[in-house]
Amino acid sequence: MTDLPDPRAPDLRAAAARAIAAVAQRGQSLSTALPAQTNAVAPRDRPLLHELCYGTLRWYPRLRLLVDSLLAKPLKAADADIGALLACALYQLIWTRVPTHAAVNETVGACVVLKKPWAKGLVNAVLRRFGRERAALEAALANDPEYQSAHPLWLADSLRAAWPAEADLLFEANNGRAPMTLRVNRRKSSRADYLQALANVGVAARATGHSDVGIQLAEAVAVDQLPGFDAGLVSVQDEAAQLAAILLDLAPGQRVLDACCAPGGKTGHILEREPGLAELVAVDSETVRIARVRDNLQRLGLTATLKTADARDTDTWWDGAPFDRILLDAPCSGTGVVRRHPDIKLLRTEADIAQFAALQLELLNSLWPLLTPEGKLLYATCSVLPRENDAVIAQFVAASTDANVLAVATTAGCASPHGRQLLPQRNGHDGFYYALLQKQG
Repeated sequence: MTDLPDPRAPDLRAAAARAIAAVAQRGQSLSTALPAQTNAVAPRDRPLLHELCYGTLRWYPRLRLLVDSLLAKPLKAADADIGALLACALYQLIWTRVPTHAAVNETVGACVVLKKPWAKGLVNAVLRRFGRERAALEAALANDPEYQSAHPLWLADSLRAAWPAEADLLFEANNGRAPMTLRVNRRKSSRADYLQALANVGVAARATGHSDVGIQLAEAVAVDQLPGFDAGLVSVQDEAAQLAAILLDLAPGQRVLDACCAPGGKTGHILEREPGLAELVAVDSETVRIARVRDNLQRLGLTATLKTADARDTDTWWDGAPFDRILLDAPCSGTGVVRRHPDIKLLRTEADIAQFAALQLELLNSLWPLLTPEGKLLYATCSVLPRENDAVIAQFVAASTDANVLAVATTAGCASPHGRQLLPQRNGHDGFYYALLQKQG
């Protein structure tokens, strides 16, 4: 159960319903849909709004089945916001400490805010029926694989096929909450010193086991409560993502490429880890995302050569000077970070996986010629699906005459034929994949 502040106006429920419907029915990401709704509610209500949206989407496959069971007939497409409102109400009734009467009354009131007063009776009847028949409804759905896993069927099947022994733990991790993890900027502090600084302000934390600059907090806090955050002493970054800069085997004088670099967490870590680089070039395809990279580097007091371009189209951005190291943080399904981005459950489809794999192979083929002889390319995704990971590397290596697969030097995760697969841990790092390739001299 989640402790939440007392509920307030129906406007809050209506805002949550609009954001959830934008994801579930119109295919928007939550990061796109939520900001407008956040601005529409009072500042004191925003934490609850975020909780309702993230929580509802986290459990949406299960909640949708419950809503469908409770409705006498399906809602019209134009009334997707009412369906989202019902799902949000069920989330409150099942997983939060919002009082039942408040959740029901405020949800009914939200129908008026959504300009659908006709739905008040329907919403009231559905929620009160759930209160009476919850046990029977849940029992009737208990054997449904989508209900059991709270994942869309294609994704549940894919995870079971790839990780039969670990699938249930994967579902549990994906349906949970990700811990808040920090990366200490070792140019400005040591991990031991920063752990002491956290203890001095009453923030409980521990050192991570795989990253030598990682700190995991016992409870998430606002960044303005982190000592020296504005001065660049630490950044928020999951431990699995922190391994990228470590695995690159950086050294002074190297020229490094960070392809698909936004939002810049790994870019900053590369510069923190090796101050003596000759140059770091960071490329991303969207101007807005490059701006985020620039802002993150500015907070850290670091600089890189930033380029807005499609990394595959090297003629438009590459100056012809080869790179000693390339980090390809490839676009992927995000199936290793579902707990941080629960809208992935609704936005991804099975067809997307083949499309991502094709894009990943294109990027490898485009960037490999930019690497110096004996240079290293680190391929990374936040996916746990082999079709985007080992299968892509296997296809690339099979077609290449000068690519050698190296061991990935970490004990995190488990070895795979061509790399290292990290699965999301319930109280630890996210899901990630790494493969390290070296060009023959």
